Formats: sequence, C-alpha cells, structure tokens
Amino acid sequence: MKVLNRLWRQLATGFFFLIFGVGGLALTLIVMPASLLIVDGSRRERLVKYLIHRCFRLFTGMMAKSGVLTVEFHHLERLDRPGQLVIANHPTLIDVVFLISFMPRADCVVKSSLLRNPFTRGPVKAARYIANDDPDAVIKAAGESFARGNSLIVFPEGTRTTPSQKIELQRGAANIAIRTGQNLRPVTIECAPLTLTKNTPWYRVPERRFHMKFQVGDELDISPFLKGKPSVMSRQLTVTIKDYFTRETAHHE
Repeated sequence: MKVLNRLWRQLATGFFFLIFGVGGLALTLIVMPASLLIVDGSRRERLVKYLIHRCFRLFTGMMAKSGVLTVEFHHLERLDRPGQLVIANHPTLIDVVFLISFMPRADCVVKSSLLRNPFTRGPVKAARYIANDDPDAVIKAAGESFARGNSLIVFPEGTRTTPSQKIELQRGAANIAIRTGQNLRPVTIECAPLTLTKNTPWYRVPERRFHMKFQVGDELDISPFLKGKPSVMSRQLTVTIKDYFTRETAHHE
C-alpha cells in the first residue's frame, strides 16, 4: 500500500505540474488578450491579479483534495489588509502559489526570465508583476504598487532555501521597506517532510504526503531603521529579518 500510495502521489504531482503549465498557457493565449479590452490599466491589473488569485486558490485546493498534501493556516486574516509588504521564507517551489491564493491583490518581485517563458509571460506581464533586473527600478515599482493598493510578496532569500543550510538573505526586502517606508508582515512557511526544494526534481516525492503550515506573524515595525543612512540601515534590517526567520523556523529543523 505504501508503494501504491507513493506512486499515486508521483502521478498526481506530475498531473498538477501539467495543469499548471497548461493553465499558464491558457491565461497567456486567451484570458490575457481578452483583458486588453479593458482600457483602464488599473482596472485591468486588478482583474488579472484577481483571476490569478482565484486560479491559484483552485489549484491549491485541488492539490489538497487529491491527498498530495495537507495545509494548515494561522492568522491568515492578517493578510486581508491591502498595501502590505509581505516577506516569507522559501522552502518549496509552491510557496508563492499559496501566498497569492491567500491575497486577491498580491504583487510579486519575479525573475525576469518569467517574461520570456511562454507559459508565464502573459500572466506576469498583464498582472504587472515586478521584474528583478534593476534594484532601483524594483523599489520605484514597489512604491507605485503600494500606492495602487496592492500588497507585495518578497522572499528575502531571493531563491528557495537549500536544505540543511543556514538562511542567507539578500537586502532587497530591507531596501524596499526602508525606501518606501513600509512595515514588514512576515509569513513563516513550514514543509514536512521537505519536498519540491531547491535542486530536487518534482518526481522525487517523500515517503508520505507532505504538510504545509503558514504562520502569519505580527507586523515588524521598521521605524527604528528610518533614522540613519539607508545603506547601513538596510544591512541592519536584513540582519533583523534573518534573526526572525532563523528563530521562527528553528523549532522544526
């Protein structure tokens, strides 16, 4: 039975990867061109973000119902307020899918390669997600996104956590917070047993279905970091963020 269960989860995982790719291509070829009929750019952006949110809500719900994973949430209502800078650790490939499924007006800082991928180019462009090419442009775009009422999701690590290694952060999240004056809303993500991690192929499923836990923390006040030189304060805030996630994830390592 264990062998059959694992085989089922392998097949189901492959199926969901296929669904994700086909869904992204469908959004690119059908939904996004149709959205261009909406002349108002702000309304179009809100619609596309909401459509992606609903698609991801359906996708994650299907994964849970299939038995591939189980999900647990704590203080999810804290993400309801618009205009937040949401930071999270990044253990698995599907972290951002879940976070967007929680937030109808979520913006993201994404790899510019997604704008060249035929499966993701349309949704990423239409939703006005922020490409990570130029740090100054990212900060400017983030400020404009907050002004439009969006919340921004940033993974301070910049990439998925490497299992068994210490958390290492980039300064992007801290720079955005300090330059835009936004407090931080941390989300701690746990995945047990670990799967879909960095350098792990999708078909290498764990012995049992994995459990994901999302803990939305209290807002982190950045006002003490607005009183000095931004470059120095950014380094100090990055250390504070690292200490937070190191502390919050230590109990399940």
